[in-house]
Amino acid sequence: MRHLSPNRVPSHRLHIRRMSLLPLPKTLIPFLAPYLPVKRDDRPFVTLTWAQSLDARIASRPGVQTKISHLETKTMTHYLRAYHDAILVGVGTVLADDPKLNCRYGNFSKIRPVVVDPDAKWDYSKSTLCRLKNEGTGLAPFIFVNDDATTSPENEDILRSQEGAYCRLPMDLSNRANNWLLILNALHNVGVNSVMIEGGAVVINELLQSSVVDSVVITIGPVFLGKDGLEVSPASARILGNVNWWRGETDSVMAGHLIPEGQPH
Repeated sequence: MRHLSPNRVPSHRLHIRRMSLLPLPKTLIPFLAPYLPVKRDDRPFVTLTWAQSLDARIASRPGVQTKISHLETKTMTHYLRAYHDAILVGVGTVLADDPKLNCRYGNFSKIRPVVVDPDAKWDYSKSTLCRLKNEGTGLAPFIFVNDDATTSPENEDILRSQEGAYCRLPMDLSNRANNWLLILNALHNVGVNSVMIEGGAVVINELLQSSVVDSVVITIGPVFLGKDGLEVSPASARILGNVNWWRGETDSVMAGHLIPEGQPH
């Protein structure tokens, strides 16, 4: 299958201020190749990825930003982002981490941030994402909210001027797992063919129970975070197929394809 190419725009359209990344280990390129996006006709290709401790925690406590992985696997994350049209996180991640959600691998990569914020809790105007867009070093996000959520007029105006948007959907707030196909279909309708989803824990656990994930890439750092840590664990058993492992300076990376429930493995 033909993999989608990295997203690139001319340098005069996107001014990129870079923080340095470690060189990408050359052995990661063939390792990741089977898990890169391919064109789907029904919905965007979905890569689910996160970094976790040895005891399957992604943070020491809810809402606390926690260092788990080595800088070389951070470069891997940006390499993966370069092959995707969009990067998606839940509202808990933007509230806790205020992330950049950009791509710093290669010369001219760009990626659309997507935030799932059903109750419109996030103040975009005060975020790092808003600042990066104003500086010309990123794109404005698509923010998915419930169709009856009350959004800030200031944020609406800013997003409109930056070519971002609030995207209203009739979300099922009692069973949020049902919303993922709605979100992915909406993204597909505006030309997003691949989405890299990076968390947080609620998002990861919901998607591991879904039928919309294609590739899974997990970085495992050499640390235990303990029983108070924020755990990644779906509600019921799931199986990965076509599994491979890569070992770096301190981290290990496991990649595979999520096998749909009911299919043989």
